[in-house]
Amino acid sequence: MFIVEETLAGTEAAQIPKQRGESLLETAVRYAEERHWDVFPGTWLEAADGSQRCSCGDAACPAPGSHPARPDWATQATGSATVARRMWQKQPAASILLPTGRTFDAISVPETAGFLALARMERMELTLGPVTLTPDRRMEFFVLPGAGVKVPDLVRKLGWAVSSLDLTVLGEGAYVAAPPTRFGSRGAVQWACRPTPANRWLPDAEELISPLAYACGRDR
Repeated sequence: MFIVEETLAGTEAAQIPKQRGESLLETAVRYAEERHWDVFPGTWLEAADGSQRCSCGDAACPAPGSHPARPDWATQATGSATVARRMWQKQPAASILLPTGRTFDAISVPETAGFLALARMERMELTLGPVTLTPDRRMEFFVLPGAGVKVPDLVRKLGWAVSSLDLTVLGEGAYVAAPPTRFGSRGAVQWACRPTPANRWLPDAEELISPLAYACGRDR
């Protein structure tokens, strides 16, 4: 079973024990090997004047240690565990970033809306894919690719104006930071719903958009 961290309290499989001590290299390799996700190394954190700064050198970096390190990151992303191991051996502290629009898209909502949606999804007995919780208080629901095209129309059919909801789709040309990537001093990305054999097959955006839109509407 694929376990990186303990699932957050109140979500499925919360009883699974933690697995600690796994390096970023080992985790990146497992994402490529066990989930067949493309991965690429991002920036990392460096100690400077008693604090941690992003390796990009920008003292005001908005996402320290958790963004692409080079402009051609999309071509650098790999689904090969061997290549992933080689890349992280060069920079073991590099963050783990996953390009969207390939094996999955991600629907991003505020943390409060995300937890409300998770509760509704559980009552509706919906099958979820992995879900991340980021230090900037966003939850990202993994769904099948192509969500960016579908979601605006689906939201309108539910009676919402797309611009009125804090709900975005990360698809081709975007990426998500994967656990246990750290956002500077703000903390690490966690799994709200961890990758397991049961959620290897991702849901379509259409299956999750109703509870997500409702939760975002309540969260305004």
